[in-house]
Amino acid sequence: MNIGITCYPTYGGSGIVATELGKSLAQRGHKVHFITYALPMRLTGIGNNASSMDYIDNIFYHEVEMSSYPLFEFPLYEMALASKMVEVTRYEKLDLIHAHYAIPHASAALTAKNILGNDMKIVTTLHGTDITLVGLEPSFEPLMKYSIERSDAVTSVSEFLKRETIENYGVNKEITAIPNFIDTDVFRPIDSRQLRRLLAPNGEKILVHVSNFRAVKRVTDAIKAFKQVLDKGIKAKFLLVGDGPDRSECELLARELGVWQQTRFLGKQADLAAILSASDVFIIPSGNESFGLAALEAMACGVPVISSDIGGLTEVNVDGVTGYVVKTGDVNALAERLYKLFTEEPLRKQMGVDALAHAIGNFTKEQLVPKYEEVYEQAMKG
Repeated sequence: MNIGITCYPTYGGSGIVATELGKSLAQRGHKVHFITYALPMRLTGIGNNASSMDYIDNIFYHEVEMSSYPLFEFPLYEMALASKMVEVTRYEKLDLIHAHYAIPHASAALTAKNILGNDMKIVTTLHGTDITLVGLEPSFEPLMKYSIERSDAVTSVSEFLKRETIENYGVNKEITAIPNFIDTDVFRPIDSRQLRRLLAPNGEKILVHVSNFRAVKRVTDAIKAFKQVLDKGIKAKFLLVGDGPDRSECELLARELGVWQQTRFLGKQADLAAILSASDVFIIPSGNESFGLAALEAMACGVPVISSDIGGLTEVNVDGVTGYVVKTGDVNALAERLYKLFTEEPLRKQMGVDALAHAIGNFTKEQLVPKYEEVYEQAMKG
């Protein structure tokens, strides 16, 4: 099959899943064309990122070129994307475009399809921001609904998001829930003793968080909970991986609370598995999360998770088994669960084992990529 994939190439779950899906599809024999404004950060094996170890000869990248005109106050990305989709579909003979997000990617694909006037299929995956965007900007609702209902097939990354879309926005479309997945060749427990000695030279416990540092991630809650644990006499380090608009606020809070020396803001990191494997506990106290890919990646490395009770996180993290689930915004509960895992080593180790088993038992690419192929086949028959 000849597949176009459009996604945001940035440091976020949707772009990661779209990229890993494309790589897996290519390994299964499909031709995959990424159409976006920058090379997705996890897309290796083409262009300047190519190496003899990871080269995949049936993955292609098509950059959406943006122009600036004084007349237009805002960039016309959706129009430029639709035009690039038309070009790639014409010359590469795409069978379908898989759009990750209804707005602006599926809506751009629909424009391209109308221009082409052919039977090119559109598969749309909802990641969550599509839906929350409508909550923030109700004027987008007609375009969101149109993009979903006119797609040939629609998937969501969790049962929660599927229900949210159908019930809250009156979408009249069959939606197939396919959870996000991990590559267990990459995310697995690895020997990180040397890294651990570097990060925690005095044998401190290690807490880790990975996100794009947006307000919805509630990273400040994690820092406040970490402070409470330190106040109880626990020797620990907090590794914060990623970058985004709230990072400066988080750094300031760490200084104000007097935990700056125990925290390390590592920025964006390529080798997450090594950092996760060197850690004792992963924390994700989000105020909204349609799935929680970062939590799943930690679990695949054998790390127990403390998460909020919101959205799709409860489909990933099993309370009392793979970690703990607490009420969103309850900093005291976060601190209590973290203290428990830091002080009860047999419990922490068992939860790590159970987290790994849950991840590889339910969320591997071998289990879930074929489900996307089934959706593609149904769309093609449509």
